[in-house]
Amino acid sequence: MKAKRALISVSDKEGITDFAKGLSNLDIEIFSTGGTASVLSKAGIKIKEVSDITGFPEMLDGRVKTLHPIIHAGILAKRDEKKHIDVLKKHSIDTIDILVCNLYPFEKTIKKPKVGIEEVIENIDIGGPTLIRAAAKNYKDVVVVTNTDQYNDVLKSFESNGELSLGEKEKLALDAFAHTAQYDSIISNYLRYKWTDDILPDENSIAMRKIKDMRYGENPHLKGAFYKSLPEIKEPCIINAEKIQGKELSYNNILDSDCAIECIKEFSNPTCVIIKHATPCGIASADDLLQAWKDAYATDTNSPFGGIVAFNRELEKDVAEELSNLFLEVIIALGFTKESLEIFSKKKNLRLLELKNLDKIIDRKGIVFRSVVGGFLSQERDVKLTSRKDWKIVTKKKPTEKELHSMEFAVKCVKHIKSNSVVFVKDAHTVGIGGGQTARVDAAWIATHKGKENIKDSTMASDAFFPFRDAVDIAAEAGVKAIIQPGGSIRDDEVIQAADGHNIAMVFSGQRYFRH
Repeated sequence: MKAKRALISVSDKEGITDFAKGLSNLDIEIFSTGGTASVLSKAGIKIKEVSDITGFPEMLDGRVKTLHPIIHAGILAKRDEKKHIDVLKKHSIDTIDILVCNLYPFEKTIKKPKVGIEEVIENIDIGGPTLIRAAAKNYKDVVVVTNTDQYNDVLKSFESNGELSLGEKEKLALDAFAHTAQYDSIISNYLRYKWTDDILPDENSIAMRKIKDMRYGENPHLKGAFYKSLPEIKEPCIINAEKIQGKELSYNNILDSDCAIECIKEFSNPTCVIIKHATPCGIASADDLLQAWKDAYATDTNSPFGGIVAFNRELEKDVAEELSNLFLEVIIALGFTKESLEIFSKKKNLRLLELKNLDKIIDRKGIVFRSVVGGFLSQERDVKLTSRKDWKIVTKKKPTEKELHSMEFAVKCVKHIKSNSVVFVKDAHTVGIGGGQTARVDAAWIATHKGKENIKDSTMASDAFFPFRDAVDIAAEAGVKAIIQPGGSIRDDEVIQAADGHNIAMVFSGQRYFRH
């Protein structure tokens, strides 16, 4: 059935005059509201005001424009339902065959600095979502257009075929329902954050917008895409990183880069974090980035091949020269000097990500989601670190001030390594890392095996308690002088006795850091 009438009411006016002209050239009558009507009229497009049809003016400062039976009956009437058509005739209501509508800029409004709640509330659209949902519900008879990107394809179909196919209408309706669902989700998430402390509500929704399709997912046979959460966050994160060189990031690159960025946020001094397969294989802080890189790399010289490296300072020539000797997938930094960029330019595929404010202390809040088949898990972000004043020394030997300092660094490291995990630290750099094991003793064995003689006189941190003394015995044999762990095992006494027997200082932090 040929479309005769279109209702156009858009907040985003981009491209609307050309689209409306195209519809008008097809002899489609156009109805419009306030600001949209003004724009179209100034463009020389013949329109009718919605208020002329309903007999009511826009009222309540524009809160009520299209909320009227004449409008919604014209949209919702089923064209093949005689009773519906008879009702329209009885009340002299014309059908509306095309709806073009996008919503008040709520998302844009909440990005404004110091925006007031009154302005936020006024940018919650009421009439728009109602129109869109009505048109999408009656998708067989009404073409619903909610995105400026849809204008060209819709117009071409009308020009070529006089109407849209059922498949095209279904796709537009699905996009419309997704549009209003996302809009409501952004509103509810924003207001919940503003008005409550309830981070795990009974009813929850996740609003996302696709950034891009990936070449593939975790493996080549899997489709993948990258989405950003809404409302957007301003915190330094992989979403906000700017790629300034190299190939497109892969699915796995994004996962690894996220791990690197979240880990490096723990540290305020110049720091280097090396990530391989979503877990650190070297972490170091120093007075300068070159030393931080050398110390991190020395932890494990094999694993960084094909890895991700992150720095919380601008990367200069001396570090770039060192890094250029290795095959790396991604380098993340606060910035890159001109000289470092010249060095990296020789490696066209190497991805360089610039991320502002990595050198700042970040107030990290919010929740994280993980998917399981059929559902999601949600929890607070794991950003808490127990204060040294809450630690408990449980052995006869007391840790030195230097060892306590190393413990503070080690705890920040171990919380980012896949469980079961242990790290061995000297001063402010790792010398051995063992993670992702089903037994803590295996994690300890791997770390000491890789660290070899570097483990001597180091400090050890464990992400969870020692269920047996065996990992302590392995650490002692490698030369560890101090250990920090959460405590809480039924065999704590046995583990403490092992530490005392090896003349090792042990501290209970009271906080576990599982990372599954």
